Formats: sequence, C-alpha cells, structure tokens
Amino acid sequence: MIDNNKKIKILVVDDSDIIQESLKNLFENYSFEVYICADGLEGIKVATEMQPDLIFLDLMMPNLDGIKMLQVKKVIKDIEAIPVVVISANTARRNVLAAMEAGADKVISKPIKKEIVIKCVNEILGTDFHSNHTGVGTNISRDENNEIKDKLVEFFLNSFPAKKHKIMLALRSKDQAILKNVVHEIKGAGGTMGYPKLTELSAEIHDREINSATDWAFTEFKVNEISQLVMQIEENFKNKK
Repeated sequence: MIDNNKKIKILVVDDSDIIQESLKNLFENYSFEVYICADGLEGIKVATEMQPDLIFLDLMMPNLDGIKMLQVKKVIKDIEAIPVVVISANTARRNVLAAMEAGADKVISKPIKKEIVIKCVNEILGTDFHSNHTGVGTNISRDENNEIKDKLVEFFLNSFPAKKHKIMLALRSKDQAILKNVVHEIKGAGGTMGYPKLTELSAEIHDREINSATDWAFTEFKVNEISQLVMQIEENFKNKK
C-alpha cells in the first residue's frame, strides 16, 4: 500500500501523443509526478532510474513493444515488482491473456475513461487518491467525460496538420517507415477519442504491405479519406462549441 503522504510517481509508456497528453493532464491534476516515454526501450531506462509506483503501458510501439517491455521488466530486479496497467485499443481475449501472461496487472481499453483509470490506480496502489488529493469522488459525470474528450479532440486537431505534412512527405519519398509510424499515432488517437472510423482507415494503411505503385495509390486514397474525416470531425467540433 502506498503512503498517502508520498507523491505518487506514474510512468506512461506510449508512442501516441494524444494518450501521453490525456494521462499526463489527468495525473498532474492530482499532483502526481508523471514521466512520459514513447517506446519500451526508453520505458525500461526511465523506470530503472525513476522507480515509478505504477506504469501505464501501450502494447503497439516501435523499437520495443509493450509485451517485450513486460518480458524485459520481469528479469530486471530493480523494476520487476512495479505494477503495470496495459492500455490497448484491442482488448480481445487473446491480447488480454498475452499481456497478463507477460506480467501486466490489469488491461484497460481505449478510449480511456477517467473513472476506470482512477479505479485502477486505487485498486493497484491500495490508496484513495481521488479524495486524498481533490476531495471528489470516483463517480465521474457524463459532462466531465465529455469535457475530457473535447480536450483530446482539440489537441488532436491542432496536431493533425503536422502529422499530415509528415504523411505527404512520406508518400512523395515512398518512405514506409515514417508513413506507418505517423498513421499508427492517428490510429491510436481514433481509439482514444472514440472515433472508430478513424482507427479503421488508419489500420487499412498501417497493416497493408506496400510493394507496388498500386499499393501506393491505394495508400494515398486512404490518406485522403482520413483527411476528409478529420475535416468533418473539425467541423462538428466547431459547431458543437
């Protein structure tokens, strides 16, 4: 059980900037120390140095994915006991079992809900951080969840032009690595914000082998579909405000 007078340290290991932003804002609102990493290799290094109380970990990442990070973590004595919550857009039974077998303590699905995150932290750390730090309960109102989603959508819309620029450069140079890295971020953002169509379109690009001019033409077509969908999301968001 965590000492309630101690400042809780959380490590977020996820290559999605929108997940990083979401969890960072949530935990900093409760005066936690938050560390951010974009891949498993960096996550192992930071976990060893900072000794967080809890790790939130994505499964799909470059360099060292979530499952491999869990496997490496288990053989490093200094960090083997740190609990891990896996966050995944795919919580099919096979994925959950793989994560638990690799050493995860819990698996939660995207889009992330504040009350679920709070419940996980309280259960794993044996604390009651919502009341200790803010005096509010764990029952998160629909309005509050909507406010969180709106902030994430706004963050995504502000960051999308830079992502699209990288994608267009990758299309011109036929650089599959950059293309798939950026599309992977957008795919994760769709799941986090609750836009399954955005995730679906991104997955069609990310999961396709690109070996011919026809493949590249298909990819460009799907990129245009993503751009149109983002324009629609932006229009709806502005009308809502």
